[in-house]
Amino acid sequence: MADLTYPGGRLRLFVDAALAEGAQVETSPSQAHYLVHVMRARLGDQMALFNGRDGEWLAHLAEFSRRQTVLRCTERIAPQTVVPDLWFAFAPVKKTAAEYVVQKATELGVRRLIPVITRRTIVRKVNPERLAANAIEAAEQSGRREVPVIAEVLALEAMLARWPQERALVFCDEAGDAPPIADAVMALRGRPSGVLIGPEGGFEPTERAAIRAKGFACPVSLGSRILRADTAGLAALAVWQAVAGDWRVTGA
Repeated sequence: MADLTYPGGRLRLFVDAALAEGAQVETSPSQAHYLVHVMRARLGDQMALFNGRDGEWLAHLAEFSRRQTVLRCTERIAPQTVVPDLWFAFAPVKKTAAEYVVQKATELGVRRLIPVITRRTIVRKVNPERLAANAIEAAEQSGRREVPVIAEVLALEAMLARWPQERALVFCDEAGDAPPIADAVMALRGRPSGVLIGPEGGFEPTERAAIRAKGFACPVSLGSRILRADTAGLAALAVWQAVAGDWRVTGA
């Protein structure tokens, strides 16, 4: 048997089916096309499968046709892991596709992504199916063993109303009168959290006041330089992971 590989290593696929020794998994038509026509897979070729529940499994191509392939699990090669309880609420921005933000947030270990519409948000429509597909692809390529949840698009007011009171909301406040993010996140270690980033031009004053009025809100500063909205969001996620997340765990 030969491993199917791409530049990142052994090919990995996300599937919905239960995984166990001897389990047979029927792929979707798009996965079948990818395996047979893009990767040129042959009977017996190996890859890794994960479903977010049963760990990661080595499987081989047992059957294939033009529209469907059957993979058979042989052994579990890694246990199921859980990423830190971090959410990311972001306003889609015009110059950076929401798909890109979802990809990078998935790589950074976010558990749940929430597109948020604010008063200054220019891009007001996103494609949930495309976002989910990008999250799956990023999980496959980054070594994650689960895929983040893509929540429904919410107006800022609705998101704040639904936000769990016990979950800290790290609010990237461009006003500059908040503590440095690393200091603020240090105090949140062990607490479920989320990061909120605004659109081009930032939040309106009334929105900023509404966020800061919430008891769960934790305003933070990202320093003296003016960052684009997408840069600020990913930077904040990286800081959170470095200070309070699984970047503190060797080999996580």
